[in-house]
Amino acid sequence: MSGQFGAGEGRLAYPHEVLQNPVTPNKTRGAVMSDWDFLYEMNDRGYSPEEIADAAASGAAPWEWAQLDRKWIDASLDGEHSGQGQDDFLHGSQEQVDVFLGLVDCAVRYHMDTGRYLQIWGELGELYAEIKWGLERHEAHRAGSDGAISGRLIEVKTISPEKSSDRVSVKSQGDFEQLLIVRIDSDFRFSAKLFERSELQGQNGKLLRGRFQLDGPGPA
Repeated sequence: MSGQFGAGEGRLAYPHEVLQNPVTPNKTRGAVMSDWDFLYEMNDRGYSPEEIADAAASGAAPWEWAQLDRKWIDASLDGEHSGQGQDDFLHGSQEQVDVFLGLVDCAVRYHMDTGRYLQIWGELGELYAEIKWGLERHEAHRAGSDGAISGRLIEVKTISPEKSSDRVSVKSQGDFEQLLIVRIDSDFRFSAKLFERSELQGQNGKLLRGRFQLDGPGPA
């Protein structure tokens, strides 16, 4: 445990190793703490020594995480791969954008708390296609394609952070005209590429194959 309170003292007593190596704020979250006052405030609020130790390791108080998570998500959506933030979701209503950001927020929190991923990749990919690319989705369970963009039938495939490959496959029997590949990286940043059906590999087989690459050709 990285910190504890002395019995009857009502103050935080740092172990020798923490004094020698002060905790660095979590850079991934973007947290910046100028001092350790929040640790004393946690003690005053009745937090346990274990919870205070966790806060010292993270560099932020528990009541600050909601704000930090939101800033981190917004920065992720405005990251170098995605190239856009909330203001770029011109095709979605405010309610759709809020739902999308809420789901991303939930997925981020769940992963940070459990180390596992929520299995909602397909829905996130299609929501992103709606608010960023203008996808008009079909009714649920319609086979062959997921929706349309500018009157052309679209199939959406999402590559999650759990996948090491940047390749996707889709049944050739579908009636889609274009394939939109949405990629979500390990930092929950979103990016996408749109391919003509004729660009995909395997034209004579049961499966058509596409490949997402940040640079260079797509299908392979």
